[in-house]
Amino acid sequence: MDRIAYVFPGQGSQSVGMGKALVEGSPAAKAILAEADDALGESISRLAFEGPAEQLDMTVNSQPALVAVSIAFLAALRERWAAEGIKAPAPAFAAGHSMGQYSAMVAAGVISLADAVRLVRERGRQMQASGQGRSGAMAAIIGLDDARIPELLALGEGLGSVTVANRNSPGQIVISGDRAAVEAAVNGVKELGARRGILLPVSVAAHSSLMAHAAEGMARVLAPISFADPKIPLLANADARPLATAAEARGELIEHLTRGVDWVAAVQRMSADGVTTFVEIGPGKVLTGLIKRIAPDATAIATDEATAPGGINLPFGVAAAG
Repeated sequence: MDRIAYVFPGQGSQSVGMGKALVEGSPAAKAILAEADDALGESISRLAFEGPAEQLDMTVNSQPALVAVSIAFLAALRERWAAEGIKAPAPAFAAGHSMGQYSAMVAAGVISLADAVRLVRERGRQMQASGQGRSGAMAAIIGLDDARIPELLALGEGLGSVTVANRNSPGQIVISGDRAAVEAAVNGVKELGARRGILLPVSVAAHSSLMAHAAEGMARVLAPISFADPKIPLLANADARPLATAAEARGELIEHLTRGVDWVAAVQRMSADGVTTFVEIGPGKVLTGLIKRIAPDATAIATDEATAPGGINLPFGVAAAG
């Protein structure tokens, strides 16, 4: 029998119109977005549906919108499976990419949806404020041999902090840190054999030491929030270690602000534990593309499909296998 993992996208997967077709065909999804709106005291769903893009792309908006829409996709999947008389699969893992960890934790019963959308809004505020006084930057590095990553980071030495923020797939990483150090690394990537380095249009140096104040702030914010032990196994972003308790899950949401996201390790860990099918739950198809490069023998399914009935691709085969 196939083992299945639910994976949840992070910031960057948002787009104007996300979830609109979903709620038009799914009362369950509509109820989820209404709950998120109530929790925030404003209509994050309207912003997701109508934009404008520049407002949706703001970290304090994109993060709660992505959590809300991702959980709406999960609710719509379960609703459709039930309507078709199909038993919903019991996933072996739930894994989130960066901010997607909040969606994964809602799916695993660790935190409530209402808490999650409020927390990621505060996470965005803390991230934006954390780098004040230091000019941060992030850059995508394409086609670099993993063995040469230490040489890449050494290019920024003496100019500031620079680290690997995301290891997304073989030959695709994102670096983050002080702008001068990141720019120096980007300027030298071709000499190291990479195809190209691209500075990203972001104002924060996520998953770097520049987020230390954000991590301290989130520790205070998270302290009074109720956490439960995961009902679905979770994996830490930085090293793919299992998160089995409420305390470990709480610590993960603090730690991953300053440590990198090793998505390659997460997918490889799940594959090694027998996962053969990955279902990306939420807007976009970013993780599906990455998984196909990390584990080419696995099946990766994106649920977001604008041309499908109700705007959702229902993985019948996955459900039947579960």
